[in-house]
Amino acid sequence: MAKAKIQKKSTDTDMTPFVDVAFLILSFFIMATKFKPSEPVPIDTPNSVASQVMPDNNAVMMSIDKDNKVYFSVMSKSDLQKGKDIIKEAAKRSGIELTDADLKSYQDGEMIGMPFTKIKGFLALPPAERAKIPQDGIPVKDSATSELVNWIGAAKYVFSGESLKYLVKGDNTSKYPTFGAIIDAMKRNDEQKYNLVTMPQDAPPGTDLYQDRLRGSK
Repeated sequence: MAKAKIQKKSTDTDMTPFVDVAFLILSFFIMATKFKPSEPVPIDTPNSVASQVMPDNNAVMMSIDKDNKVYFSVMSKSDLQKGKDIIKEAAKRSGIELTDADLKSYQDGEMIGMPFTKIKGFLALPPAERAKIPQDGIPVKDSATSELVNWIGAAKYVFSGESLKYLVKGDNTSKYPTFGAIIDAMKRNDEQKYNLVTMPQDAPPGTDLYQDRLRGSK
């Protein structure tokens, strides 16, 4: 009796569909990813041993550069409109009207350090050009005319009912009076809590934080 011949099938797999899918996924992430804008000025923060990670959402940051200029940035990656609403509300409190059209090129997390008398023309520039222009800094020195009070008040208003974190980031060479003016602007908005942004460094050996990190790395 003749034996039935089993037909041999090729074990080769056509990878073309997988390559197509991989390129589609890669294209999606390239199109959907939003990169954080570069800072307009370098800020060399002091070192510290910190156990907390700086938040990148539902937070506002007040930065001080080496020339004691103050900048304000909004981090709300889940809702870009909130950043725009804060700028519009802060400008409105300072007597300046801004529209969404004025803010169409605004980027999440962008540092803004212009007085409101100049902010409309500044925001009209493309992001690449804005990054090249030295900003004047938000007026804070005179408590009676501090525009930072309006920035903080606007952020508090827009994030009403939500958790909002206040971050303060200062250069190593910045002076205390500017820092004090930021704290005063927060107090005038009944805000007492904030986090200082520093350059993290390793915990000293033998400390509880060092042991915790050591256990976490295992």
